Amino acid sequence: MSKTQLFDLDGKIAFVSGASRGIGEAIARLLAQQGAHVIVSSRKLEGCQAVAEAIVQDGGKATAIACHIGEMEQIQNAFAQIRERFGRLDILVNNAATNPQFCNVLDTDLGAFQKTVDVNIRGYYFMSIEGGKLMRENGGGSIVNVASINGVSPGEFQGIYSVTKAAVISMTKVFAKECAAFGIRCNALLPGLTDTKFASALTQNDSILKMALQRIPLKRVADPEEMAGAVLYLASDASSYTTGVALNVDGGFLS
Repeated sequence: MSKTQLFDLDGKIAFVSGASRGIGEAIARLLAQQGAHVIVSSRKLEGCQAVAEAIVQDGGKATAIACHIGEMEQIQNAFAQIRERFGRLDILVNNAATNPQFCNVLDTDLGAFQKTVDVNIRGYYFMSIEGGKLMRENGGGSIVNVASINGVSPGEFQGIYSVTKAAVISMTKVFAKECAAFGIRCNALLPGLTDTKFASALTQNDSILKMALQRIPLKRVADPEEMAGAVLYLASDASSYTTGVALNVDGGFLS
């Protein structure tokens, strides 16, 4: 395979959760630019449709499917639609996540705990199972889990979120080992501090941001597009011998 073909996704079907904005939107747009038909998904259909329409206007291929990954029935419904419309899935990017509480670990609310676990662990786990079954039927594929540097170095006042992201890293290795025989690779992206609405509690607080930048060797916050390139590598044939990896894209934070 030539170097120019390594990142070619022509003919591939890709599902990106949490794709209505931020890192997920950047990933969806880049995968489409490389030729994939991207299924743009998030909780609200309107946001998915806006991104899908923008991709089509730019000459790409996209479909919008609403799915709240914290709801098991919605996961099952989404994959039933994928099976019916496309009959296959080549790339799954688990990007949707939640972090509803910012507090000392001792003040963790049970409701916030359960919501975070349901989305960030159970959601990723069963999304990977449903996506993996489709991939197994068609000879393989690539699963990319968007975890976080918090899964390695817990973020202050982000206790249960950090715990769930550590679980995602472990989950990635489990699926990598058990699904390799089916031609399925599974890797994780560990974003550092990125300029998104999701991270606004950190990026828009001057004192927190100043403290965070002191620990980032590149001394800046990432753009969502800077995460998309790493996902393209993990989703494409460029990483054909890469599985079970947790790739830091963090400006050197974990160095």
